Amino acid sequence: MDLWFYEKHTKHVKFAIEIEEHLYHEVSEFQQIDIFDSFEFGRFLTLDGCMMLTEKDEFIYHEMIVHVPMCAKLDAKKVLVIGGGDGGTARELLRYKTIERIDLVEIDEKVVESCKKFIPQTAGCLDDPRVQIFYEDGLKFVRHKVDEYDLIIVDSTDPFGPGEGLFTKEFYGNCFNALHADGVMVNQHENPFYPADAVAMQRAHARIVASFPIAKVYQAQIPTYPSGYWLFGFASKSIHPIRDVNFDSWLQLGIETKYYNPNLHRGSFALPNYVEKILRKVE
Repeated sequence: MDLWFYEKHTKHVKFAIEIEEHLYHEVSEFQQIDIFDSFEFGRFLTLDGCMMLTEKDEFIYHEMIVHVPMCAKLDAKKVLVIGGGDGGTARELLRYKTIERIDLVEIDEKVVESCKKFIPQTAGCLDDPRVQIFYEDGLKFVRHKVDEYDLIIVDSTDPFGPGEGLFTKEFYGNCFNALHADGVMVNQHENPFYPADAVAMQRAHARIVASFPIAKVYQAQIPTYPSGYWLFGFASKSIHPIRDVNFDSWLQLGIETKYYNPNLHRGSFALPNYVEKILRKVE
């Protein structure tokens, strides 16, 4: 008997993966959590039926959401991760010896528990003493933080359900206040290919531009995400993601990556014309 997981990307588009086993299912206080084992992509996590990560391609997302801002902010010591209960973002951050503390704010404890049990590839790092986990709403957590973090990574779900508040003007303004004068914020920025997703991406970018003097967008190709094409937002009070980056210093750290490298870093900010057009409308 063939078993398949389907994710609806648009009204007329579905993405399907053949699964070997359904490992975990729970409806938490916040969302439906499922973990599957598949033939092609290994184990994967879905929340409310939406793909969050697979063992095979998670490295692309997590390397790009971490190493781009860390290359620009090599002296970062204290980092706030909002979301990221699967542990992949924390894993990449912990590869930097300069990192002293990671405050990880995840609204749903069941996500962390299930990933620790079934996807240790990402969540195995969450017992590291440098990681402090807060099971809270990220919007409320950051609201009263002022001049506290070098880097904020918004590793959130899509802009509906539990993650909806992490795409508001209030939230980005609070992140601005929580950062040091040379702080950096990075967020997952949706895909620009499907119209409904492009509108959500454009709305988020408009709100970030309203809060930060430097706001740029960069890209990555992630096979299991809608359209296979994903955007990230880079925002800062004072650091430009290319002009102010010392790539040689990053290379000297000797961090081995599977996707990220300095040339890719530079090139990821060169966006297709149709994406630039969408962004220019709100800049």
